Amino acid sequence: MKILFFIESLYAGGKERRLVELLKILSKNFKLNLAVVITKKDIHYKEVLDLPIEIHIIERKHFKKDPGLFFKFFKIMKKFEPDIIHVWGNMAALYAIPAKIILRKKMINSQITAAPKIFKGSLLNHITTFFFSNVIISNSHAGIISYNAPKEKSIVINNGFDFSRIAKLEAPDKIRKRLSITTKFVVGMVATFCELKDYTTYIKAALTIVKTRTDISFLCIGSGDSSQYQKMVPNEFKRKILFLGKQENVESIMNICYMGVLTTYTEGIPNTIMEFMALSKPVIVTNGGGSKELVLDKKNGFLISLSNPDELTEKITFLLDNSDEAIKLGNKGQIRINNEFGIEKMVNSFYKLYQDLCAE
Repeated sequence: MKILFFIESLYAGGKERRLVELLKILSKNFKLNLAVVITKKDIHYKEVLDLPIEIHIIERKHFKKDPGLFFKFFKIMKKFEPDIIHVWGNMAALYAIPAKIILRKKMINSQITAAPKIFKGSLLNHITTFFFSNVIISNSHAGIISYNAPKEKSIVINNGFDFSRIAKLEAPDKIRKRLSITTKFVVGMVATFCELKDYTTYIKAALTIVKTRTDISFLCIGSGDSSQYQKMVPNEFKRKILFLGKQENVESIMNICYMGVLTTYTEGIPNTIMEFMALSKPVIVTNGGGSKELVLDKKNGFLISLSNPDELTEKITFLLDNSDEAIKLGNKGQIRINNEFGIEKMVNSFYKLYQDLCAE
């Protein structure tokens, strides 16, 4: 089989990491001819460059709609002659449609990676890409519902975690020393700094707790502009609520955390929570999107209501004061990731889909 993957970029992100993990195992374990098309030359996941996969860069012009991409992608398609086009994003799907039609190729669409409560995107764009897709994949059931994707061609393939990523973590003492963290407890949230991730709720809860406890630090980790959130923190607490920006060794930093938090409410299956769970950390997650498909309330973590810093404060405090319960939730979380969200299960699901689609 020949499969051509098309994604806007390989910047740091959950969707991008998911594709890279898929490519690593497909190229190693299956007899497939794979190629990737991206529209931005900067690549965060450098390991993809070591794979036996050709990467085509068709740079997008600065203006929003670049008709030249249609022709560039068509040229690559015609030369590579894939059995399947696998697009990862609405933009990639739109630019792939003409080549799919003209060359009569089958297209898998993995653009659904979130599950927003209120859909704010271009409805026409999604209707168009869904119509021309042979199969639509979401990483959560909530995503299919949120995007109103046609049920007859939509399936769920959950994110898969590769435990080899946490096999060689940096020593916790070295991480703590580098970050100048001396408190007994550390709480972490890993997410892009933007409105949808709701760092406001997280920081409000953190401020409430650090005003009464001296044994805890809060980490805010992710790309984007964090300035508005940093302004929320008074100078006296800036050493207890740390903004680390984007980190290369994020798993090692997550490993020093006592628990993981995610207050966003638009996720499909949140990768960062999977990582905390794989590290046996108890988690607290907003009950929105596909989070409840990963976190089972009071069994392997806590689900809290939207934008509720008081409830988040209560759950964090409970875990700090009840270490036995925290350990139990963390262990059960790791078991759930290993049993239900392993990388092998994800890759095998994709491979079977490729086989089935080619056989039609």
